[in-house]
Amino acid sequence: MFDLSSSWVWDYWFADDGETYHLFFLYASRALHDPDARHYRASVGHAVSDDLITWTPVADAIVRGEAGSFDDLATWTGSTVRGGDGLWYLFYTGSSLAPDGQNVQRIGCATSPDLMVWTKVPGPLLSASGPWYETLADGDWHDEAFRDPWVFADPDGDGWHMLVTARAPEGPAFGRGVIGHAWSPDLKTWELRPPLSAPSERGFGQLEVMQVEVVDGRPVLLFSCLAEHAMPARAAERGGTWAVPAASVLGPFEVEEAYPLTDASLYVGRLLRRRDDGQWLLFAFHNLDEHGAFVGGITDPLPIGWVDGRLTVRESTIRPPAAHPGGLGTLES
Repeated sequence: MFDLSSSWVWDYWFADDGETYHLFFLYASRALHDPDARHYRASVGHAVSDDLITWTPVADAIVRGEAGSFDDLATWTGSTVRGGDGLWYLFYTGSSLAPDGQNVQRIGCATSPDLMVWTKVPGPLLSASGPWYETLADGDWHDEAFRDPWVFADPDGDGWHMLVTARAPEGPAFGRGVIGHAWSPDLKTWELRPPLSAPSERGFGQLEVMQVEVVDGRPVLLFSCLAEHAMPARAAERGGTWAVPAASVLGPFEVEEAYPLTDASLYVGRLLRRRDDGQWLLFAFHNLDEHGAFVGGITDPLPIGWVDGRLTVRESTIRPPAAHPGGLGTLES
């Protein structure tokens, strides 16, 4: 697994340059003592690997901005793609505080010629706005949710799409989480579009860290949400990472059909297709131990496939780490 002895590691995403796998991850110092405090101290770290098991930390990708900028509190989860111009684009969440102390999230970007040295683009690129998306003025929540951008190329060659963790301005508070959507012709300019899902009585208050892929010919959306942030109808399922079948990578997405891919011990499930054999793999971070305490650290790859129409982890047991071994190592499974 990948972990750091001096810092908590949680949300993450990948890039593959054809020779090396790149892992971008959120981390914050354990000197904070309270793991819940990590969110407001998050930076984006970077590690590289040839085999998806042994990782070597390299220079950090980005850190929070100067006072007054849209990302002056913390830099949160995103995704990384290569544009037609040869540059790599790292889309991320910028977090800042409103005057009343509530958290506001917006989407930013940094670019790199080599995935190693990143330059922020003046931002933000996108933020929540009506009539489609909830803002601080609308809600029952402590934050203005507009985060975790997942960017991918249009399957028909029509530019790029971005999925965003967002909420609708109407519907039950813990069911109004929606799949925010934006489109770009060139990864530089973005057009905000209506969400690709709707609030639901069997929905979620937040669909965190979304990813959409076509796994062995079947489109599927992944997101994460814990029971305390979902509608009561979901309480018994105790999911961490959820999967939603879809007709295409642009939906339609029926959130009512979501089913747990992992329990609450694993969060932020990510899919990655291994380069050498085409095998789809699932990763996650260790969220809660048997006592409900935060753990942290990213799992080794877990084989995944379709069973009776559902995406399923093929490992029967996923054991949490016994200790924090540092940046390198493997997870027994």
